[in-house]
Amino acid sequence: MVTQTINTLARARTAVTVAFLVHGLIGAAWVARIPQIKRELGLSDGSLGLALLGAPVGVVLAVRFAGWTVARWGSRATTLAAGVAAAVSLVPLGLAWNLGALTCSLVLMGGSLGLMDVAMNAQGVAVERRYGRPLMSGLHGAYSIGTLVAALVGSGAAHLGVPVPVHLSVAAVVLSAALLLGCRDLLDRSADALPSQDPVPGPAAVADPEARTTAPSPHSPLAAGRWTLALLGVIGLCSFVGEGAMADWSAVHLRETLETGPGVAGLGYAGCAVAMAVGRLAGDRVVARFGPVPVLRAGSLVAALGLGFGLLAGNPVAAVLGFTLFGLGVAPVAPVTFSAAGNLPGVPAAAGISRVTAVGYLGLLGGPPVIGFVAQAVGLTWALAVPVVLVGLIVLMAGATASAGR
Repeated sequence: MVTQTINTLARARTAVTVAFLVHGLIGAAWVARIPQIKRELGLSDGSLGLALLGAPVGVVLAVRFAGWTVARWGSRATTLAAGVAAAVSLVPLGLAWNLGALTCSLVLMGGSLGLMDVAMNAQGVAVERRYGRPLMSGLHGAYSIGTLVAALVGSGAAHLGVPVPVHLSVAAVVLSAALLLGCRDLLDRSADALPSQDPVPGPAAVADPEARTTAPSPHSPLAAGRWTLALLGVIGLCSFVGEGAMADWSAVHLRETLETGPGVAGLGYAGCAVAMAVGRLAGDRVVARFGPVPVLRAGSLVAALGLGFGLLAGNPVAAVLGFTLFGLGVAPVAPVTFSAAGNLPGVPAAAGISRVTAVGYLGLLGGPPVIGFVAQAVGLTWALAVPVVLVGLIVLMAGATASAGR
């Protein structure tokens, strides 16, 4: 019986790892093709920024219902359904013929990825709790590996002259199949109730013993939990603005501002993704040893100084190095933030994660359009300084992640 339980849990860990991997593959499948799409559609920096607003609109609409959706159908079913929808959204994205079509495709992609993100992180928290040790950083490491692979494949496709519609259509079919086959062993709906049934006692629970036996409604978390969730959301936003900027603007910066070739342009985000993957794969051990707060503060300084140096140097090698250091520095932010949100006393994992995701994803998907508008006014180099300032603010707010891994 014990062996069967261990095997079931191991398969669930593998399945949720595949979900994170596929999420990264889907989200980054098109980033290396952005300069080509921009050129073929005749978009300016401002027009591209406007199109990129479609993704955050989709996320905001989806995340508002993510907690209810997971509660109604479970994190397993939600992860699978939203993941397939996100993969399929690559087809109209590759076939977009004007600004409106591109924007609508990004609305679909953003909404699907946002819903999948909440569900798979809730599933990850459930698996992490059953293992009894930190796992979230490794799961997010799988996501980073996915973004890396997608960026490299996209750069190779661009270099070989593969048409964008062909590239993204093939990706949609392959990734849908990978998700459905690789995620069959996700935990069932009973795992979703675990966080709310077994909350970690907070100050209020200690003062009132009866509070420990009554889990608050997902829609009415403890006052302290609401404040912490707000801070966690802002931390996520500050980090995700930079992640979104690396995904959507690093190739444009290298290609147009620094005048590199199309193959080299994708290396900026590839370097960021490599560093982020390495940082996250090692992150569980680092966070367990030093704690989430010091790790986030040190990483934020590395990210800010690295990206700032890369932008000021004004050459391709320094730029790629700066993007790489940024990826290394922000690597622990997402896993630590989501783990903290999923382990707050009295707050079910899906409810906490959906609230943090709603704010954080505004940075990930809403930041790039803002970068585009700023670039239209002052140039892309200065616009990319915005993430430098924002990750520096994480140093001041990192204390909110103390519940991570609890």
